[in-house]
Amino acid sequence: MDRTQVVIPAADMARQRDFTNKLSELFRQRGGAPKAWVETYGCQQNVADSQRLMGMLRDMGCPFTGDPMEAGLIVINTCAIRENAENRVYGLLGRLVHAKEKNPNLIVCLCGCMAQQEVVAQKVRASYRHVDLVFGPQALWRFPELLYNVCTQHRRMFSIEEEHGSIAEGMPVVRESAVKAWVSIMYGCNNFCSYCIVPYVRGRERSREPGDILAEVRELVDQGYKDITLLGQNVNSYGKDLETPMDFADLLSEIDKIPGDYLIRFMTSHPKDAGDKLFQTMARCAHVARQLHLPVQSGNSRVLKAMNRGYTREQYLEKVRAARSAMPDLVLTSDIIIGFPGETEAEAMDTVSLVREVRYDALFTFIYSPRPGTPAARMPDPATREEKQVWFDRLLDAQNEISGQLHRSYVGQTVRVLVDGESGDARWPLSSRTNGGRLVHLRGDASLIGRYADVLITDSNTWALFGEVK
Repeated sequence: MDRTQVVIPAADMARQRDFTNKLSELFRQRGGAPKAWVETYGCQQNVADSQRLMGMLRDMGCPFTGDPMEAGLIVINTCAIRENAENRVYGLLGRLVHAKEKNPNLIVCLCGCMAQQEVVAQKVRASYRHVDLVFGPQALWRFPELLYNVCTQHRRMFSIEEEHGSIAEGMPVVRESAVKAWVSIMYGCNNFCSYCIVPYVRGRERSREPGDILAEVRELVDQGYKDITLLGQNVNSYGKDLETPMDFADLLSEIDKIPGDYLIRFMTSHPKDAGDKLFQTMARCAHVARQLHLPVQSGNSRVLKAMNRGYTREQYLEKVRAARSAMPDLVLTSDIIIGFPGETEAEAMDTVSLVREVRYDALFTFIYSPRPGTPAARMPDPATREEKQVWFDRLLDAQNEISGQLHRSYVGQTVRVLVDGESGDARWPLSSRTNGGRLVHLRGDASLIGRYADVLITDSNTWALFGEVK
């Protein structure tokens, strides 16, 4: 894509700030800005998007609340990856009918990947008439203008036009942690995996300029952030659309030059684009965590081809061997889909055997969920839901056994962790992460949050470690 068609001009961003100021004045005239409740579903990119929506709401003067029933403005940022997430959103929208009856001035906004789909917009138009504003990821930067139109024209607004995608710099942000931060380095996807709706709702791949990314990371480090995650649907495609060539490994090298005590993580890496240059760069860079999320999705080459993943089982395993050769202390995680259309029991068990061979530290596992509009949704799918559940349970049994073994090997070791928050468990009130991203629950008080600590690991289970500060 032509970069001039992708990057939103500064004048257009300034116009949105004007709408923000107009809303602030409008709310003042009406007796004060409404309390805002922002609910986020889905991936880390959605979390980052919500933080920008919150930044705009803050600049409008809106205070935030954790209770939707006391909110005057509700923003629901949605995910379209799985049916379960969509059902939860519809359930929430149904419950909000009562909130709107109690407060007719309540403004309800639906945004994100789910909202970008025309079928969803039509359903909201017809069945959820209390929703005032619907917009997709491409229109997020125009939120102040869209909201202003809702508030002044007193009519419903829908902004879900099919667009190639854009990059909007300079949006305000509310970061909900003082320790961890998300930094989007690119948007969209060109891969068109046959099961995935993301390329249709987030547009084509487009990379932020490296100077803008470096400036944001430098500012975060200066502010004391210690755990920074770079985001993209496929970070390994970074830079392909830039006028000045720079790939993702080059970007990591440049970020690593920023002085400070911090770690850089990233997700997600597509296996077809991950290679020796990335692994060697990770091994060389002091600030890059020894953590790699490398989604395999299936351990069977026929299924991988049907998924349009662009690699075979053996090619994936070779990349794992190369990554571990470069970084023997690497913590490796992955995504897996069980029950892809046409998958047989034997092919599903190939995935289980791959998991046993690779020995992931952790997995994110899913039973296939058809997404209307994707090629996979039109494929024959003879296996029953009950059969897929049996395969899925075997996968979980295998991974739980492996995770339990790997986590038990930490017991008795002293590891350095970053204490990043509270766990909500009175027995182990603090949460922290190792360099490799392993979750460690600790005893201690909140004064430790934001600090590094040496921790003796005393216990473990399949999903976490437990320890004492030394």
